[in-house]
Amino acid sequence: MMSPDFDGHERARWSGRARAYDRSFARLCAHPAEALLDAAGVDKGHHLLDVGTGTGTVAALAAARGASVVAVDAEPSMLEVAATRLPARATVLATLPVLPFPARSFDASVGNFVINHVGNPAAAVAELARVTRPGGRIAVTLWPAPAPTAQRLWGEAFDAAGAERPASLPRLEAAKDFPRTESGLSALLEGAGLAGVRCETVSWTLHIDPDDWWAGPAAGLGTAGLILDHQPPSVVAEVRAAYDEVTAPYRTDDGMLALPTSALLASGGLRH
Repeated sequence: MMSPDFDGHERARWSGRARAYDRSFARLCAHPAEALLDAAGVDKGHHLLDVGTGTGTVAALAAARGASVVAVDAEPSMLEVAATRLPARATVLATLPVLPFPARSFDASVGNFVINHVGNPAAAVAELARVTRPGGRIAVTLWPAPAPTAQRLWGEAFDAAGAERPASLPRLEAAKDFPRTESGLSALLEGAGLAGVRCETVSWTLHIDPDDWWAGPAAGLGTAGLILDHQPPSVVAEVRAAYDEVTAPYRTDDGMLALPTSALLASGGLRH
């Protein structure tokens, strides 16, 4: 069910890097969290599964709504941070597409930018459907293609610095990939048997300190971090200079970055 090369890369890329994620990319991923919970119909008294919880942003917001939350992640360091923000015993170590829960365990299941980190997206969504009760809802977010400005600027910085990409970057098996569009994500959820699927593009501006945004790839996070890891120190310095140059048009008077970005948000319900 998994794509060993892709899933193995993901486990290695995020291992022990929760603090760097919390400082950088978690700020990016936090924006759609409330809309994600709304799309899943999460309210007081609901039993919610948050898969790929990271450092617990979505789960903590759901708990604040009065939901009973189970927060799952494949990376122990993420759960260590998430546990400081959640009720006791709310975190579970597990990896999609195999979750240690009986069928129909939850009123709703959500995944905030987790589908882009699994080797078999269709199997991952099907597993969310398995553990969600009939009449319950599932909602997920995903980065679109082509990449929005905030993410695209990394490639521009690498190009400007002449940074060489690794010979091969981890990719999904072609048979398991899908279009990163509203229609493509909708089809993925419909393929798992969800009804009334809706998908929209959510746009916002990420406000973040330039050093914090740099900190993610500098710690090896994501594809940008993988590319940066492959550079000699002299080129890393050139990439940082190029990064400062390509992000300069997005700096505000207080020195922060204001980076336009967007995400796909899709949801659907389980038939009774």
